[in-house]
Amino acid sequence: MSEEATAPHSASVNPEDVARFNRLGDLWWDKKGKMGILHDINPIRVTYIRDHIRRFMLGDATALNEAGDRPLEGVRIADIGCGGGILSESLAGLGATVTGIDPAPNNIAVASRHAEKMGLSIDYRNITAEALAETGEQFDAVAALEVVEHVEGPSDFVAMLSRLVKPGGLIFLATIDRTMKSYVFAIIGAEYVLGWVPKGTHDHDKFIRPDELSAWLRRAGMREIDRAGMSFQPLTRTWRKSHDTDVNYLMAAKKEG
Repeated sequence: MSEEATAPHSASVNPEDVARFNRLGDLWWDKKGKMGILHDINPIRVTYIRDHIRRFMLGDATALNEAGDRPLEGVRIADIGCGGGILSESLAGLGATVTGIDPAPNNIAVASRHAEKMGLSIDYRNITAEALAETGEQFDAVAALEVVEHVEGPSDFVAMLSRLVKPGGLIFLATIDRTMKSYVFAIIGAEYVLGWVPKGTHDHDKFIRPDELSAWLRRAGMREIDRAGMSFQPLTRTWRKSHDTDVNYLMAAKKEG
């Protein structure tokens, strides 16, 4: 059966991107391979989500080592475009009840196998975000990280994501700013010089300015509560959260009501 026959379609899904990620297979969990950068930045993403949920939803900004090993116990999170499950597994490990969705069937197969191997219970589904929204399900938090720059009609996609968030819940987005700096670092550097991600992964025209993303969230009934950059430190070859949003950045928003 072909990728086109098995992958669910929707107005926001770019079939070429789905096919590209669908071919990655078990490379999702090769920390030294093409998706290694996601493993490198994952601790930043997980900490960002954890801390904002504890502060803005649970009313508790207690540090992880003071909150126990499962600080997200009882929090229901949807991981949109979950890929091979890198983020989903980390959130589940913190106690969250996680639903991970992806339109690429191979991604879901890889994620499901790896979660079973790790002894984690994660609700993985090979569906689109639109299909999930149509079920009427709502979550305490929704994460769509490194996704919005790959969809068609990103402003409509953000509005659709807001439907998945309960009133008072949070949405987390991570994407790339549309700057000359991001063209140099995220495309020329990451794809062609360093080989961090497969060539052709990104289209600079689809990168999104932070203020654009914030405006889309406002129109969807969400209020931005934070934005932060993720910056690479060449001397230590590590990533850290920063104030520089010119390339990679995170954004958190809360649903009014």
